[in-house]
Amino acid sequence: SRIFLRRRVCSIPTVYHFYPVLICLLCVYILIFKNLIGRLVIGQNGILSTPAVSCIIRKIKAAGGIILTASHSPGGPGGEFGVKFDVANGGPAPDIVSEKIYQISKTLEEYAICPDLRVDLSRLGRQEFDLENKFKPFRVEIVDSVEIYLNLLRTIFDFSAIRNLLTGPNQIKIRIDAMNGVMGPYVRRILCEELGAPANSAINCIPLEDFGGQPPDPNLTYATALLEAMKGGEYGFGAALDADGDRYMILGQNGFFVNASDSLAIIAANLSCIPYFCQMGVRGFGRSMPTSTALDK
Repeated sequence: SRIFLRRRVCSIPTVYHFYPVLICLLCVYILIFKNLIGRLVIGQNGILSTPAVSCIIRKIKAAGGIILTASHSPGGPGGEFGVKFDVANGGPAPDIVSEKIYQISKTLEEYAICPDLRVDLSRLGRQEFDLENKFKPFRVEIVDSVEIYLNLLRTIFDFSAIRNLLTGPNQIKIRIDAMNGVMGPYVRRILCEELGAPANSAINCIPLEDFGGQPPDPNLTYATALLEAMKGGEYGFGAALDADGDRYMILGQNGFFVNASDSLAIIAANLSCIPYFCQMGVRGFGRSMPTSTALDK
């Protein structure tokens, strides 16, 4: 099989870092050239949070989604890099799928590079490509992932109540640190523009390849700017988000640390405040190894 790739996939300098990316993309391109994939949907400017990928997969009924990410690890050419693959339900690929991808990867014998394939990631809309005139036009669709995710959140939370909390007479001041990961555009669009929080409520909102030289790990060791701001008592709520948006840290006034187990318990205890759960009900809560007994209470 001849597999056609864009010449510049990433700037990782070692084969060790590049191999999982290559294998994942090779498998996708196999499906493309067998006409099993009709289109690729990509976030504008190549930016998508992990939750937004899940949202889009379910919305457009995609076969799956690929996230190229350093997660909460140091990024950049000398840092970490990895691949997340989500299946059709928007969740992480189970072991059986990962194993199948690995087995397929061992049968590949060669691949060819298609250097002239250029996708304008900044332009919203559809772009079509004729790959060596052998296949039907292949479609790439660039979408506003922030807007799609915002529309989902509107169906879950009471935006009016949150907006009143952030802008009303008894407003609470918040501080959100996006840690120069992909969550910056989401924080600005949703919390600042949509819900009315002042623009200076959000910090480190420009996505950077190396995350500004700091590991984008939302903890008390690395989110020091947020911690110092919260210790002053000016803000009533603070949060830091990791590079791809599936980890967080919550701080209360004066730097009070709210662990993830307690934040889940807080949601469970206040489901009547969340319209989605009022309408759909609750079937259960997702537990993991570090989940505390706070949820039981």
